[in-house]
Amino acid sequence: MHIGVAGNIGCGKTTLTRMLSEHYGWVPKYESVTYNPYLEDYYKDIPRWSFNLEVYFLEQRFQDVIDISQSKDTIIQDRTIFEGVYVFTANNHEMGNLEDRDFETYMRLFNSMMSMVRTPDLMIYLRSSIPHLISQIQKRGREYEQTMSIDYLASLNEKYEKFIGEDYKGKVLVIDADDLDFENRPEDFRMITEKIDAELFGLFEM
Repeated sequence: MHIGVAGNIGCGKTTLTRMLSEHYGWVPKYESVTYNPYLEDYYKDIPRWSFNLEVYFLEQRFQDVIDISQSKDTIIQDRTIFEGVYVFTANNHEMGNLEDRDFETYMRLFNSMMSMVRTPDLMIYLRSSIPHLISQIQKRGREYEQTMSIDYLASLNEKYEKFIGEDYKGKVLVIDADDLDFENRPEDFRMITEKIDAELFGLFEM
């Protein structure tokens, strides 16, 4: 079984992935941190190298999908290939960093890949407002995240809503995360697991 956890930067994906893996005994799969050979060139000339960078990421994420499909374990994945495509690459295209021709080629490649695999059994989407995301980003204090603009986060949020509402065809569980502290309040985490039980195992929420 394959479970995906989706959501914007700072929404709590990694924390929830870890907690759910421990709760259910699932195997966690976090976003790959392998070296991307295009990254240095990308930051020197973003429009020139965006297509190369995104295709490299796509290949890496597709390999993750293949590995998961061949595993006998239940895998819970922090960010899936679908977000890389429908949120981050789509945002790069909208910002003018990917030409239409390159984006169309990229999407054809992605669609060919997806004809060979299936969607996760459940996609858990942590929906968060911009003020909540900013608060969480400031709280965790990662230096490279502190320069993210509100406009950038808002654009990603719009892509996430379109992705979940229109583009993604699999089963989705939407969790409104703004008022939750599932890491520190057991009742909040229990509410999430009860919803997951209902979706996956047909158990009624209490």
